[in-house]
This record gives sequence, structure tokens and C-alpha cells, in this order.
Amino acid sequence: MFRRIRELREDKDLTQKQVAKVLNCSQQVYSNYELGQRDIPTDVLIRLCRFYHVSANYILGLSDDPKH
Repeated sequence: MFRRIRELREDKDLTQKQVAKVLNCSQQVYSNYELGQRDIPTDVLIRLCRFYHVSANYILGLSDDPKH
């Protein structure tokens, strides 16, 4: 899951700070999500899915298809 959110961010050429702003959290908190040092809350997971237009299953690693 943590690798996926980093890849999604990098594919869009976004900084951690930019994504953190979308999620209404600090860059440090977002960095901890990417490093796997902090669990991603459900509401943040939903915002990430909507922001990147991918499914939760994709971010969670349950699917390799971003739409399912």
C-alpha cells in the first residue's frame, strides 16, 4: 500500500507537500504514510482514491488494476 501511494504521487509529478495539502495534513504525516510508519486512516484512503481516480483495492494492493 505504501509503495502504491508513492508511485501514484510520483507518476503525477507531485511533491509530498502538494498531496499533504489535498489531504489536509502535514508533509511529515504524509511522509509517514508513504514510509509505512503510520497507518492510513479510512477517510484519508478515500480521499486518495478520489484524488487519483483509483480504487481502494488498488491502493491496498488487492488488485493490480487501478479501476478495480
